Amino acid sequence: MAAMVPMARPIWTEEMRKEAIETLDSGIWVKGPKNRLFSDNFAKYCKASAAIPCSSGSTALYVALRLLGIGPGDEVILPSFTFIATATSVSLTGAKPVFADVESEYWCLCPHDTRLRINEKTKAILGVHLFGQTYHPKLIELAQEFDLPIIEDAAQAHGTELMVNGTPMKAGTLGDIACFSFFPTKNMAVGGEGGMITTNNVELGRRLHTIVNHGRDGTLISQELGTNLRMSEAMAAIGNIQLKYLDEWLMRRTEIAEKYLLALNQHSEIIAPKVRDDSKHSWHQFCILAQNPLKFLEDFENQGISARRIYQQPCHLHTVYTQHEQYQEVFPVTGALSQSMISIPVHHGLYDNEVEKVVFALSNL
Repeated sequence: MAAMVPMARPIWTEEMRKEAIETLDSGIWVKGPKNRLFSDNFAKYCKASAAIPCSSGSTALYVALRLLGIGPGDEVILPSFTFIATATSVSLTGAKPVFADVESEYWCLCPHDTRLRINEKTKAILGVHLFGQTYHPKLIELAQEFDLPIIEDAAQAHGTELMVNGTPMKAGTLGDIACFSFFPTKNMAVGGEGGMITTNNVELGRRLHTIVNHGRDGTLISQELGTNLRMSEAMAAIGNIQLKYLDEWLMRRTEIAEKYLLALNQHSEIIAPKVRDDSKHSWHQFCILAQNPLKFLEDFENQGISARRIYQQPCHLHTVYTQHEQYQEVFPVTGALSQSMISIPVHHGLYDNEVEKVVFALSNL
């Protein structure tokens, strides 16, 4: 039986292996030059003033919230249609996640519903660039109107861009502070778990380096409450190599996505993803809405192609939020998406014959 077309295939090359081994052979396994170089290179890539690697994307979210002073008694508005870490990172600070619905066309946090949920306890907006699609620019305007910081959950958005006042800006610079993940399924990875935090805020940038290192400054005196949230040197070394190829890989993902969109162009029972005007999608995932998702999954499995339901359980319906006041609240768009959304392979590790196999399957649904 032929192997299934996989949902992900992490890229591992001789160049990466050599860099990782040389880093380990150096004897400097933590807090060394590879982390500093990765910080600098990623900040330059995003055009951010500061960046710091950390142990995971979830860690990055928690650090961002802590840096903004968010804690007990505070509220943070975020979408329910996202990965659960977006919500639990808020809960771990002692603050309350306030769930909101998403846009019907682009599936990111809805600015209108967000506005309705702002009150005197609101301390931040946590917007998600979902699947590589940038959140609505009105969220930026909304945050400015109410003098609220906006946190970017950019875990799925390496290389995503949005045109702001005629200037293309990358995810990582579209809010006050941004959080990336390097989980192996993401657009770039580090050979394990990893994350990155970026900012253009000078004060936040200064504190980035201390909070992930036990809150200590250069004199090894703890200036604020922190812990060990660092990335290893070997992972930073791999990240530096992967970052070199990120734009090339994003072009490959876009090429694949465009073939899928063409195949779905005339399909009446499948809703294809849309790309927001004046933006560049990074295609972390290619998600469609199917009238009969179970039949879709069965058809793909029979043709040797992996596919999966995604976010079937919106965040506010997870067991951990049983006691939350919004548990069981109805979010119309979120509810509809959770019942019909399917993700299919779009990663840059796909072989040409695998892409054609998916295109054929989409064309003949």
